[in-house]
Amino acid sequence: MSTPHIRTSRRTFLAFLGATAVAAPLFSPQLAGATPAPAGAAGLDDPAKKEIAMQLVSSAENSSLDWKAQYGYIEDIGDGRGYTAGIIGFCSGTHDMLDLVELYTAREPGNVLAKYLPALRAVDGSDSHDGLDPDFPGDWAAAAEDAAFQQAQNDERDRVYFDPAVEQAKADGVGTLGQFAYYDAIVMHGGGSDPTSLSGIRERALGAAQPPAQGGDEVTWLNAFLDARVWAMKQEEAHSDTSRVDTAQRVFLQQGNLDLDPPLDWKVYGDSYHIG
Repeated sequence: MSTPHIRTSRRTFLAFLGATAVAAPLFSPQLAGATPAPAGAAGLDDPAKKEIAMQLVSSAENSSLDWKAQYGYIEDIGDGRGYTAGIIGFCSGTHDMLDLVELYTAREPGNVLAKYLPALRAVDGSDSHDGLDPDFPGDWAAAAEDAAFQQAQNDERDRVYFDPAVEQAKADGVGTLGQFAYYDAIVMHGGGSDPTSLSGIRERALGAAQPPAQGGDEVTWLNAFLDARVWAMKQEEAHSDTSRVDTAQRVFLQQGNLDLDPPLDWKVYGDSYHIG
């Protein structure tokens, strides 16, 4: 049995004004100069395809297809982002964990995590555990049993990562596989303006090809996008294993499976996975 991959979290880029950390603006398709895809185009937001997307990401992030088992996941993986937790790797140092707990508390005042809001605001933008240890991991796991907290994780995942990525991919005229490639990129790299963010990866790809919405060939564009993604991953040691692209997304592309239709067979970090 292989050793589970240590989960790596994507970055949410921060701008600092004095001592205050502010999340960078989310990537906006409207700023990318792309033409929206026709209504009714294939979408990763189809429930069955979205489930596949969650399983694919979980295979890379958690060495498991059971993404719903990850609501209670929490650890500090030593990447400078504090605690990484939940289904998408919300981080105490990158603002999205704070947003999540604020949403949960707005819906369920007095929940077990509400008392950590002052500490989460204080450590935002750092790897500090001040005010969180020693009980925060246990309380996170306890909160994960609450359906309201699970729904809050789903909603924040969609608002911050899934919806913007799929919207941009549809604007670029790519199908379901391409939409997944964009989503997986934003999960790891975030939606800021850094060269290794989703927008930076897309800009790098534009140096080699054009998306379908601008008259380009979809396969050529996706190969250029994945090339740019691999470059971005190699800029950070924690992400330098590019198998989630090389032996997963690239395999589907080489097979011509632009609609991400099962059966799907792929490998991540040497482990084999199958969706029938």
